[in-house]
Parts: sequence; C-alpha cells; structure tokens
Amino acid sequence: MHSNTRDVDIAKNLKVIEWLKAELVSSVAALLRAMVKGSEGLILDCITGIIITTYVLGKRLGIPFSRIDLNVKARLQDSAMKEHEVEKWFGDITGLRHYVEENRR
Repeated sequence: MHSNTRDVDIAKNLKVIEWLKAELVSSVAALLRAMVKGSEGLILDCITGIIITTYVLGKRLGIPFSRIDLNVKARLQDSAMKEHEVEKWFGDITGLRHYVEENRR
C-alpha cells in the first residue's frame, strides 16, 4: 500500500510539473501580447505570474525558495561584475541587486 501511495505522489508531482511548464510558456506568451497592447496592468500581472510560477516550479523540482533567492543574489552579483549590457546602459542589475538585498533578508 505504501508503494502505491508513493507512486501516486510521484505521478501527481510530475503532472503538476508539466502543468507549471505549460503555465510558464502561456504566461510568457501573455506577456508578449500585453506588451503589444501596452497595458501596464496586464504586463505587471504577467510578470508577477511568471515569477510565482518559476518559484513554484523550482520547489516542485526540489529546490527550496531560499536557495532560489540565494542563487538570484549570486547571479545578480555576477552579472553586474561582468558588465551585462543592461547594467552598462541603465544600471538595472545593480538596482535590482540592491533591492533584493534590502527586501529579502
């Protein structure tokens, strides 16, 4: 019986992962449509949905939220140091890094 429950849990997790992958693709498509329309509210909803879906997908894949946050911080530091184009032109990477460091303690 225990093995049967475990099999159901694994199948359920795989199904959720597939659903989240489809949700992510759908959200990116919705973001691109919202950008064409120029609706800030729709764009914000899409970006928010992408971020949430990505965090939940990571969790379903066995990566804790805190580890995702740590990796984001590390990548932001790395991108700023490598002079990413967006960083060179606008300073967005540094701005985001400061925001993340101040608000996710």
